[in-house]
Amino acid sequence: MTLAISSFGTLLKIGDGATPEAYVTIAEVGNITGPALSLDTDDATSHDSVDGWTEAVGTLLNGGEVGMDLNFIPAGATHSYATGLIHDMVGRTLRNFRLVFPNVAATTWTFAAFVTKFAPKAPVKGSLTAAVTLKISGKPTLM
Repeated sequence: MTLAISSFGTLLKIGDGATPEAYVTIAEVGNITGPALSLDTDDATSHDSVDGWTEAVGTLLNGGEVGMDLNFIPAGATHSYATGLIHDMVGRTLRNFRLVFPNVAATTWTFAAFVTKFAPKAPVKGSLTAAVTLKISGKPTLM
């Protein structure tokens, strides 16, 4: 029997910046990718590395990026130029986000990020959508 968990119901929330911070769900989010956590390495190879094999040391951890596709609601509070993701990108605002996975333990990842891309798509035959990218800054909290 598999232990796989359906991803349906995953939520991406944005913080309001207040103390204490309240989070609101970003509207109409479809596919979510990331965060793409990674470890940077540096070459530590020396003339006495065993049998001429390269060696590396781990340096900095990187929170990477979170990507999302959404049904774009131009006047929506979490999307708009006035108050939403577009507003935060143009204002270069570092915001707190929360990714809530739909499982029994309610796994939640919290991170600070900049909106680095907001790309609307308006096909002749289809719905108005947007691809959004968040660049994580600092250490995410993974619980």
